[in-house]
Amino acid sequence: MGIKTIVQQQYRSIVDSAASTLAGLKTPPEGWLRTVRSALGMSGTDVAMKMGVTRARITKAEHAELTGGVTLKSMQTAAEAMGCRFVYAIIPASGRIEDIITTQARKKAMAIVGTASKHMALENQKLPDDKIAQEVERLTREIALEMPPNFWNDK
Repeated sequence: MGIKTIVQQQYRSIVDSAASTLAGLKTPPEGWLRTVRSALGMSGTDVAMKMGVTRARITKAEHAELTGGVTLKSMQTAAEAMGCRFVYAIIPASGRIEDIITTQARKKAMAIVGTASKHMALENQKLPDDKIAQEVERLTREIALEMPPNFWNDK
């Protein structure tokens, strides 16, 4: 096993661990800024004073969080003003990095096997569906392991 593979496995472990930890975490309907502020019993004015900004700026930040326009820096600053820590993560929707890789490898495998099957059918050498499925699974494992240079290219 090469250094590149070991490093990639370490990265996968970090992401999978975060995904596992955050699996059930959902953003509250009012957003984190307003939810935490309300949980602390702080007014927008209280947070604004701690941050050295206007109350309108807090309202704007809370709205921006809901619309996706908030910056990481403003989330961090607001969190610190409320005595909290801002944390962000990008985690796999499925819960595991391996699932994303396997899905992409399966797309590649199905394209390769599909092309080969069409050519074989033209020559009356079509394989049974179960053999095609077995080949897709075998090729999926191989492609996922090797991850060729064009792995993420869908063309």
